[in-house]
Amino acid sequence: MNANDFTNTRPEEAWKLIREGTIDFPTAGMCAGYAQANLVILPKQYADDFKIFSSKNPKPCPILEVVEGTPDVHDMGEGAIITSDVPKYRIWKNGELIDTVTDVTSYWKDDSVAFLIGCSFSFEEALIKNGVEVRHISLGCNVPMYKTNIQCEPAGVFNGPMVVSMRPMTPDDAEIAKRITDAYPNVHGGPIQIGEPEAIGIKDIMHPEYGDAVPFKEGEIPVFWACGVTPQAAIENAKLPLVITHAPGHMFITNVLNKDLNEYLEAKKRNLN
Repeated sequence: MNANDFTNTRPEEAWKLIREGTIDFPTAGMCAGYAQANLVILPKQYADDFKIFSSKNPKPCPILEVVEGTPDVHDMGEGAIITSDVPKYRIWKNGELIDTVTDVTSYWKDDSVAFLIGCSFSFEEALIKNGVEVRHISLGCNVPMYKTNIQCEPAGVFNGPMVVSMRPMTPDDAEIAKRITDAYPNVHGGPIQIGEPEAIGIKDIMHPEYGDAVPFKEGEIPVFWACGVTPQAAIENAKLPLVITHAPGHMFITNVLNKDLNEYLEAKKRNLN
């Protein structure tokens, strides 16, 4: 099984299947129409630093919701539990990845704060509808992701390189993709680089730091977007006692439609001001 077997699954059903262990693989292409999100869970004492880090680096780290007090999700999925409804989690101690698990309920503390961060999987539906192939979805594998030489703006204990995701495209499709994704500022927006991986420090396109390598067809070029795995690189540098993240490509599936996400978040920002 892979995500393509769950294209028409509702988010609420996906959460149940994830809790049961039926779904433990990458989520690209799953629950068509619904936005997906990256995850960071850390102690409250570091939450303000992370909020500032995210605000300084909105391309890779657009915050969709902050979950605290209990692990219950509200804005991005009423009824979901952030500690059990992600297919795979990573456990970090002192900047080292020590485990990958399918449930982190036992790690949640009274002072835990979870951040749901926008994900490029959310704009892939629009690309496909406009005739742009998304290779990792076609192949049923994970998106390739790379550390770059672009340094994020530091904040408190957090600093490190921007991570990007990549999709092979023809030059014409890359222009279409840019036009489409420019309209999705809350899920990374438009590409940060087209066609020149060396310009952002990527030496071998077939060896991503995260995810799976995907093949190129003749005439295609790599197109790169800022990626919500960026906080994981910053977590490595921060060396905090305990942090939980999603495993790259294994996202939280929200119950907010992609077509409504930007308007919803903009309205939320206005209500907070």
